[in-house]
Amino acid sequence: MPHRPPALPHLGGATAIVLFVFVLAAFVVESELAQYVQTTLEFRQPFFIFYVVHSSFAISFPLHLLYLRLTTKYSANGMINGLKFAIADHLDPDSVQGFITGSFPYRKFARLVLTLTLGMTLPGLMWFAAVSLAPLSDVTAIWNTNPFFAYIITVKLYGLLWEPRRIAGVVLATAGVMVVVYGGAKAQDETPVAERTPKMSRVLVGDVLTLVASLAQGLYQVLYKRYAALPSDPELQEDDYERLNEEDADARSETSRIIQDEDVVHPPPFGLHPTLLTSLVGFTTGAVLWVAFPILNCLGTEEFKLPPNWHVVSGIAGIALSGVVFNSGFMILLGVWGPIIASVGSLLTIVLVVISDALWGAGMEALTFWSISGSTIIVAAFGMLAYDVYQKSHLHSATSHI
Repeated sequence: MPHRPPALPHLGGATAIVLFVFVLAAFVVESELAQYVQTTLEFRQPFFIFYVVHSSFAISFPLHLLYLRLTTKYSANGMINGLKFAIADHLDPDSVQGFITGSFPYRKFARLVLTLTLGMTLPGLMWFAAVSLAPLSDVTAIWNTNPFFAYIITVKLYGLLWEPRRIAGVVLATAGVMVVVYGGAKAQDETPVAERTPKMSRVLVGDVLTLVASLAQGLYQVLYKRYAALPSDPELQEDDYERLNEEDADARSETSRIIQDEDVVHPPPFGLHPTLLTSLVGFTTGAVLWVAFPILNCLGTEEFKLPPNWHVVSGIAGIALSGVVFNSGFMILLGVWGPIIASVGSLLTIVLVVISDALWGAGMEALTFWSISGSTIIVAAFGMLAYDVYQKSHLHSATSHI
Protein backbone atom coordinates (compact mmCIF):
# COMPACT_ATOMS: atom_id res chain seq x y z
CA MET A 1 0.00 0.00 0.00
CA PRO A 2 1.47 3.40 -0.91
CA HIS A 3 2.29 5.70 1.95
CA ARG A 4 0.56 9.08 2.03
CA PRO A 5 2.39 11.52 4.30
CA PRO A 6 -0.22 14.23 5.02
CA ALA A 7 2.21 16.86 6.26
CA LEU A 8 5.74 15.78 5.53
CA PRO A 9 7.49 17.96 6.35
CA HIS A 10 5.29 20.63 7.91
CA LEU A 11 6.95 23.70 9.36
CA GLY A 12 5.03 26.29 11.33
CA GLY A 13 5.22 28.78 14.14
CA ALA A 14 8.68 29.52 15.47
CA THR A 15 10.29 26.96 13.14
CA ALA A 16 9.01 28.77 10.06
CA ILE A 17 10.17 32.11 11.44
CA VAL A 18 13.66 30.73 12.12
CA LEU A 19 13.78 29.29 8.60
CA PHE A 20 12.61 32.62 7.22
CA VAL A 21 15.47 34.39 9.02
CA PHE A 22 17.94 31.93 7.49
CA VAL A 23 16.48 32.49 4.02
CA LEU A 24 16.74 36.27 4.34
CA ALA A 25 20.27 36.01 5.70
CA ALA A 26 21.27 33.63 2.89
CA PHE A 27 20.02 36.04 0.22
CA VAL A 28 21.85 38.99 1.75
CA VAL A 29 25.05 36.93 2.11
CA GLU A 30 24.78 35.75 -1.50
CA SER A 31 24.21 39.29 -2.76
CA GLU A 32 26.97 40.90 -0.71
CA LEU A 33 29.51 38.18 -1.53
CA ALA A 34 28.64 38.37 -5.24
CA GLN A 35 29.38 42.09 -5.25
CA TYR A 36 32.42 41.73 -2.96
CA VAL A 37 34.04 39.09 -5.18
CA GLN A 38 33.42 41.04 -8.39
CA THR A 39 34.24 44.53 -7.15
CA THR A 40 36.51 44.50 -4.10
CA LEU A 41 38.41 41.35 -5.13
CA GLU A 42 38.09 42.42 -8.80
CA PHE A 43 37.16 38.92 -10.01
CA ARG A 44 34.70 40.11 -12.67
CA GLN A 45 33.76 36.73 -14.07
CA PRO A 46 29.92 36.72 -13.88
CA PHE A 47 29.46 33.61 -16.02
CA PHE A 48 32.09 31.64 -14.12
CA ILE A 49 30.49 32.56 -10.78
CA PHE A 50 27.03 31.84 -12.14
CA TYR A 51 28.17 28.45 -13.45
CA VAL A 52 29.63 27.40 -10.10
CA VAL A 53 26.67 28.65 -8.06
CA HIS A 54 23.93 27.17 -10.22
CA SER A 55 25.81 23.89 -10.61
CA SER A 56 25.85 23.70 -6.82
CA PHE A 57 22.06 23.40 -6.85
CA ALA A 58 22.70 19.74 -7.69
CA ILE A 59 23.25 18.97 -4.00
CA SER A 60 19.72 20.10 -3.04
CA PHE A 61 17.90 16.84 -3.77
CA PRO A 62 20.46 14.47 -2.20
CA LEU A 63 20.48 16.57 0.98
CA HIS A 64 16.68 16.78 1.08
CA LEU A 65 16.32 13.03 0.47
CA LEU A 66 18.88 12.29 3.19
CA TYR A 67 17.00 14.56 5.61
CA LEU A 68 13.70 12.80 4.92
CA ARG A 69 15.33 9.38 5.20
CA LEU A 70 16.77 10.23 8.62
CA THR A 71 13.66 11.91 10.01
CA THR A 72 10.84 9.73 8.62
CA LYS A 73 10.00 6.04 8.30
CA TYR A 74 9.91 6.15 4.51
CA SER A 75 12.61 4.50 2.43
CA ALA A 76 14.62 6.38 -0.17
CA ASN A 77 13.46 3.86 -2.78
CA GLY A 78 9.82 4.50 -1.88
CA MET A 79 10.18 8.27 -2.14
CA ILE A 80 12.00 8.02 -5.47
CA ASN A 81 9.34 5.64 -6.81
CA GLY A 82 6.68 8.09 -5.67
CA LEU A 83 8.41 10.89 -7.56
CA LYS A 84 8.66 8.78 -10.70
CA PHE A 85 4.99 7.88 -10.51
CA ALA A 86 3.86 11.47 -9.87
CA ILE A 87 6.01 12.85 -12.70
CA ALA A 88 4.82 10.16 -15.12
CA ASP A 89 1.19 10.84 -14.18
CA HIS A 90 1.72 14.59 -14.66
CA LEU A 91 3.61 14.54 -17.96
CA ASP A 92 1.97 11.54 -19.61
CA PRO A 93 -1.04 10.03 -17.81
CA ASP A 94 -1.18 7.17 -20.31
CA SER A 95 2.26 6.00 -19.20
CA VAL A 96 1.00 5.47 -15.63
CA GLN A 97 -0.68 2.25 -16.66
CA GLY A 98 2.74 0.87 -17.50
CA PHE A 99 4.55 2.43 -14.55
CA ILE A 100 5.02 -0.84 -12.72
CA THR A 101 6.68 -2.35 -15.78
CA GLY A 102 9.13 0.52 -15.99
CA SER A 103 7.45 2.95 -18.39
CA PHE A 104 8.47 6.58 -17.89
CA PRO A 105 8.24 9.61 -20.22
CA TYR A 106 11.99 10.24 -20.27
CA ARG A 107 11.93 12.49 -23.35
CA LYS A 108 9.20 14.77 -22.01
CA PHE A 109 10.94 14.95 -18.65
CA ALA A 110 14.28 15.76 -20.30
CA ARG A 111 12.65 18.57 -22.30
CA LEU A 112 11.09 19.91 -19.11
CA VAL A 113 14.44 19.92 -17.28
CA LEU A 114 16.20 21.62 -20.20
CA THR A 115 13.47 24.27 -20.38
CA LEU A 116 13.67 24.89 -16.64
CA THR A 117 17.45 25.17 -16.92
CA LEU A 118 17.06 27.84 -19.59
CA GLY A 119 14.41 29.62 -17.52
CA MET A 120 16.70 29.74 -14.47
CA THR A 121 19.88 30.45 -16.44
CA LEU A 122 18.90 33.65 -18.23
CA PRO A 123 17.61 35.63 -15.21
CA GLY A 124 20.37 34.30 -12.96
CA LEU A 125 23.15 35.17 -15.37
CA MET A 126 21.80 38.67 -15.92
CA TRP A 127 21.55 39.16 -12.15
CA PHE A 128 25.18 38.14 -11.61
CA ALA A 129 26.26 40.51 -14.38
CA ALA A 130 24.16 43.35 -12.96
CA VAL A 131 25.59 43.23 -9.43
CA SER A 132 29.01 44.13 -10.82
CA LEU A 133 27.61 47.17 -12.63
CA ALA A 134 24.86 48.74 -10.49
CA PRO A 135 24.46 49.44 -6.75
CA LEU A 136 23.26 46.33 -4.96
CA SER A 137 20.25 48.12 -3.46
CA ASP A 138 19.08 49.03 -6.99
CA VAL A 139 19.56 45.47 -8.23
CA THR A 140 17.69 44.02 -5.25
CA ALA A 141 14.77 46.45 -5.54
CA ILE A 142 14.32 45.91 -9.28
CA TRP A 143 14.72 42.14 -9.00
CA ASN A 144 11.98 41.95 -6.38
CA THR A 145 9.39 43.32 -8.81
CA ASN A 146 9.25 39.92 -10.56
CA PRO A 147 6.05 38.87 -8.69
CA PHE A 148 4.31 41.87 -10.27
CA PHE A 149 5.42 40.80 -13.71
CA ALA A 150 4.19 37.32 -12.81
CA TYR A 151 0.77 38.76 -11.97
CA ILE A 152 0.54 40.66 -15.26
CA ILE A 153 1.59 37.58 -17.24
CA THR A 154 -0.89 35.43 -15.31
CA VAL A 155 -3.79 37.77 -16.12
CA LYS A 156 -2.92 37.76 -19.82
CA LEU A 157 -2.12 34.05 -20.03
CA TYR A 158 -5.23 32.83 -18.21
CA GLY A 159 -7.58 35.53 -19.50
CA LEU A 160 -8.39 36.85 -16.02
CA LEU A 161 -10.05 40.17 -15.26
CA TRP A 162 -7.93 43.13 -14.22
CA GLU A 163 -8.61 44.04 -10.59
CA PRO A 164 -8.26 47.72 -9.53
CA ARG A 165 -6.44 46.98 -6.28
CA ARG A 166 -3.92 44.72 -7.96
CA ILE A 167 -3.40 47.17 -10.81
CA ALA A 168 -2.73 49.86 -8.19
CA GLY A 169 -0.18 47.54 -6.59
CA VAL A 170 1.61 47.06 -9.91
CA VAL A 171 1.67 50.82 -10.56
CA LEU A 172 2.99 51.51 -7.06
CA ALA A 173 5.71 48.90 -7.46
CA THR A 174 6.78 50.40 -10.77
CA ALA A 175 6.84 53.86 -9.18
CA GLY A 176 8.97 52.51 -6.34
CA VAL A 177 11.46 51.07 -8.81
CA MET A 178 11.63 54.41 -10.64
CA VAL A 179 12.29 56.23 -7.36
CA VAL A 180 15.12 53.85 -6.40
CA VAL A 181 16.75 53.82 -9.83
CA TYR A 182 16.33 57.38 -11.11
CA GLY A 183 16.31 59.01 -7.69
CA GLY A 184 19.60 57.30 -6.93
CA ALA A 185 20.98 58.39 -10.30
CA LYS A 186 20.29 62.02 -9.46
CA ALA A 187 22.09 61.78 -6.15
CA GLN A 188 25.52 61.75 -7.77
CA ASP A 189 28.55 63.51 -6.41
CA GLU A 190 29.61 66.71 -8.16
CA THR A 191 32.39 65.25 -10.26
CA PRO A 192 33.03 66.45 -13.80
CA VAL A 193 30.55 65.14 -16.37
CA ALA A 194 33.33 63.50 -18.37
CA GLU A 195 34.29 61.38 -15.35
CA ARG A 196 30.74 60.70 -14.23
CA THR A 197 29.28 59.56 -17.58
CA PRO A 198 31.04 56.15 -17.79
CA LYS A 199 29.93 55.31 -14.24
CA MET A 200 26.33 56.33 -14.96
CA SER A 201 26.36 54.25 -18.14
CA ARG A 202 27.50 51.17 -16.20
CA VAL A 203 24.74 51.71 -13.63
CA LEU A 204 22.11 52.10 -16.37
CA VAL A 205 23.23 48.87 -18.06
CA GLY A 206 23.08 47.07 -14.72
CA ASP A 207 19.58 48.43 -14.02
CA VAL A 208 18.30 47.41 -17.46
CA LEU A 209 19.82 43.93 -17.12
CA THR A 210 18.10 43.50 -13.77
CA LEU A 211 14.76 44.69 -15.13
CA VAL A 212 14.91 42.19 -18.01
CA ALA A 213 15.99 39.47 -15.57
CA SER A 214 13.04 40.30 -13.32
CA LEU A 215 10.61 40.07 -16.23
CA ALA A 216 12.11 36.75 -17.30
CA GLN A 217 11.89 35.45 -13.73
CA GLY A 218 8.21 36.42 -13.53
CA LEU A 219 7.52 34.58 -16.78
CA TYR A 220 9.44 31.56 -15.50
CA GLN A 221 7.38 31.43 -12.29
CA VAL A 222 4.07 31.50 -14.18
CA LEU A 223 5.12 28.85 -16.69
CA TYR A 224 6.56 26.70 -13.89
CA LYS A 225 3.23 26.77 -12.06
CA ARG A 226 1.37 25.89 -15.23
CA TYR A 227 3.55 23.18 -16.73
CA ALA A 228 6.04 21.87 -14.14
CA ALA A 229 4.29 21.95 -10.74
CA LEU A 230 2.51 18.75 -9.76
CA PRO A 231 -1.28 18.84 -9.29
CA SER A 232 -0.61 17.26 -5.88
CA ASP A 233 1.48 20.22 -4.69
CA PRO A 234 -0.07 21.48 -1.43
CA GLU A 235 -0.59 25.02 -2.65
CA LEU A 236 -2.45 23.70 -5.69
CA GLN A 237 -4.46 20.88 -4.16
CA GLU A 238 -5.88 22.46 -1.00
CA ASP A 239 -9.21 23.47 -2.54
CA ASP A 240 -9.32 20.40 -4.78
CA TYR A 241 -9.65 18.08 -1.79
CA GLU A 242 -12.69 20.09 -0.66
CA ARG A 243 -14.35 19.91 -4.08
CA LEU A 244 -13.41 16.35 -5.06
CA ASN A 245 -16.09 15.06 -7.40
CA GLU A 246 -16.91 11.45 -8.24
CA GLU A 247 -14.79 11.45 -11.39
CA ASP A 248 -11.73 12.66 -9.46
CA ALA A 249 -12.40 10.10 -6.75
CA ASP A 250 -12.53 7.32 -9.32
CA ALA A 251 -9.23 8.53 -10.80
CA ARG A 252 -7.59 8.54 -7.36
CA SER A 253 -8.96 5.04 -6.72
CA GLU A 254 -7.50 3.82 -10.00
CA THR A 255 -4.17 5.40 -9.11
CA SER A 256 -4.15 3.60 -5.78
CA ARG A 257 -4.88 0.27 -7.45
CA ILE A 258 -1.95 0.73 -9.82
CA ILE A 259 0.63 1.23 -7.05
CA GLN A 260 -0.96 -0.52 -4.07
CA ASP A 261 1.53 -3.39 -4.08
CA GLU A 262 4.60 -1.24 -4.59
CA ASP A 263 6.94 0.61 -2.23
CA VAL A 264 5.73 4.03 -3.34
CA VAL A 265 5.31 7.19 -1.25
CA HIS A 266 2.51 8.97 -3.09
CA PRO A 267 2.00 11.88 -3.28
CA PRO A 268 5.67 12.71 -2.73
CA PRO A 269 6.64 14.54 0.50
CA PHE A 270 6.18 18.26 0.14
CA GLY A 271 9.05 20.04 -1.53
CA LEU A 272 10.74 16.89 -2.80
CA HIS A 273 9.54 17.33 -6.38
CA PRO A 274 10.64 20.99 -6.76
CA THR A 275 13.90 20.09 -5.00
CA LEU A 276 14.44 17.32 -7.54
CA LEU A 277 13.85 19.74 -10.41
CA THR A 278 16.19 22.31 -8.85
CA SER A 279 18.85 19.66 -8.39
CA LEU A 280 18.50 18.46 -11.99
CA VAL A 281 18.76 22.06 -13.19
CA GLY A 282 22.03 22.30 -11.27
CA PHE A 283 23.29 19.05 -12.77
CA THR A 284 22.29 20.14 -16.28
CA THR A 285 23.99 23.49 -15.79
CA GLY A 286 27.23 21.76 -14.83
CA ALA A 287 27.00 19.18 -17.61
CA VAL A 288 25.96 21.46 -20.48
CA LEU A 289 26.86 25.10 -19.93
CA TRP A 290 30.61 24.48 -19.62
CA VAL A 291 30.70 24.66 -23.44
CA ALA A 292 30.09 28.41 -23.14
CA PHE A 293 33.52 28.98 -21.57
CA PRO A 294 35.60 28.52 -24.77
CA ILE A 295 32.99 30.42 -26.79
CA LEU A 296 33.02 33.42 -24.46
CA ASN A 297 36.81 33.26 -24.30
CA CYS A 298 37.18 33.28 -28.09
CA LEU A 299 34.70 36.13 -28.50
CA GLY A 300 36.47 38.13 -25.83
CA THR A 301 33.22 38.51 -23.87
CA GLU A 302 34.66 36.87 -20.78
CA GLU A 303 38.22 35.60 -20.68
CA PHE A 304 38.36 32.31 -18.81
CA LYS A 305 40.15 32.73 -15.50
CA LEU A 306 40.35 30.54 -12.45
CA PRO A 307 40.16 32.18 -9.01
CA PRO A 308 43.63 33.65 -8.37
CA ASN A 309 43.69 33.03 -4.62
CA TRP A 310 41.89 31.41 -1.70
CA HIS A 311 40.06 34.63 -0.84
CA VAL A 312 38.21 34.47 -4.16
CA VAL A 313 37.67 30.71 -3.83
CA SER A 314 36.18 31.18 -0.37
CA GLY A 315 33.96 34.00 -1.60
CA ILE A 316 32.59 31.93 -4.49
CA ALA A 317 32.04 28.96 -2.17
CA GLY A 318 30.08 31.23 0.15
CA ILE A 319 27.96 32.47 -2.76
CA ALA A 320 27.23 28.89 -3.81
CA LEU A 321 26.28 27.64 -0.33
CA SER A 322 24.13 30.67 0.46
CA GLY A 323 22.44 30.28 -2.92
CA VAL A 324 21.56 26.67 -2.14
CA VAL A 325 20.19 27.65 1.29
CA PHE A 326 18.13 30.50 -0.14
CA ASN A 327 16.58 28.51 -2.98
CA SER A 328 15.85 25.44 -0.85
CA GLY A 329 14.48 27.43 2.08
CA PHE A 330 12.33 29.65 -0.11
CA MET A 331 10.72 26.58 -1.70
CA ILE A 332 9.74 25.32 1.77
CA LEU A 333 8.31 28.70 2.79
CA LEU A 334 6.44 28.86 -0.48
CA GLY A 335 4.46 25.81 0.59
CA VAL A 336 4.03 26.80 4.25
CA TRP A 337 3.06 30.45 3.81
CA GLY A 338 2.00 30.55 0.17
CA PRO A 339 3.61 32.48 -2.70
CA ILE A 340 2.22 35.92 -1.81
CA ILE A 341 3.31 35.97 1.83
CA ALA A 342 6.69 34.44 0.94
CA SER A 343 7.21 37.10 -1.73
CA VAL A 344 6.23 39.89 0.64
CA GLY A 345 8.64 38.55 3.23
CA SER A 346 11.45 38.32 0.71
CA LEU A 347 11.15 42.07 0.15
CA LEU A 348 12.78 42.57 3.52
CA THR A 349 15.99 41.75 1.65
CA ILE A 350 15.79 45.25 0.16
CA VAL A 351 16.06 46.83 3.60
CA LEU A 352 18.70 44.35 4.74
CA VAL A 353 20.82 44.86 1.63
CA VAL A 354 20.63 48.66 1.96
CA ILE A 355 21.70 48.36 5.61
CA SER A 356 24.52 45.94 4.76
CA ASP A 357 25.59 48.27 1.94
CA ALA A 358 25.78 51.08 4.49
CA LEU A 359 27.78 48.96 6.94
CA TRP A 360 30.19 47.17 4.61
CA GLY A 361 29.79 48.77 1.19
CA ALA A 362 29.19 52.35 0.12
CA GLY A 363 28.75 53.58 3.68
CA MET A 364 25.99 55.99 4.68
CA GLU A 365 25.77 57.12 1.05
CA ALA A 366 23.64 54.00 0.48
CA LEU A 367 20.98 55.34 2.87
CA THR A 368 19.57 58.05 0.63
CA PHE A 369 16.10 59.53 0.70
CA TRP A 370 15.43 57.92 -2.67
CA SER A 371 16.53 54.40 -1.77
CA ILE A 372 14.51 54.41 1.46
CA SER A 373 11.43 55.99 -0.15
CA GLY A 374 11.48 53.70 -3.18
CA SER A 375 11.92 50.58 -1.08
CA THR A 376 9.06 51.67 1.18
CA ILE A 377 6.76 52.16 -1.82
CA ILE A 378 7.62 48.70 -3.17
CA VAL A 379 6.94 47.07 0.20
CA ALA A 380 3.63 48.96 0.47
CA ALA A 381 2.62 47.74 -2.99
CA PHE A 382 3.35 44.14 -2.08
CA GLY A 383 1.43 44.63 1.15
CA MET A 384 -1.56 45.86 -0.82
CA LEU A 385 -1.54 42.74 -2.99
CA ALA A 386 -1.03 40.49 0.02
CA TYR A 387 -3.99 42.08 1.83
CA ASP A 388 -6.13 41.67 -1.28
CA VAL A 389 -5.30 37.98 -1.52
CA TYR A 390 -5.81 37.48 2.23
CA GLN A 391 -9.18 39.23 2.17
CA LYS A 392 -10.46 37.13 -0.71
CA SER A 393 -9.11 33.94 0.84
CA HIS A 394 -10.82 34.78 4.15
CA LEU A 395 -14.09 35.52 2.34
CA HIS A 396 -13.87 32.24 0.40
CA SER A 397 -13.22 30.33 3.62
CA ALA A 398 -16.22 31.95 5.32
CA THR A 399 -18.63 31.26 2.45
CA SER A 400 -17.44 27.66 2.02
CA HIS A 401 -18.51 26.87 5.59
CA ILE A 402 -21.99 28.35 5.24
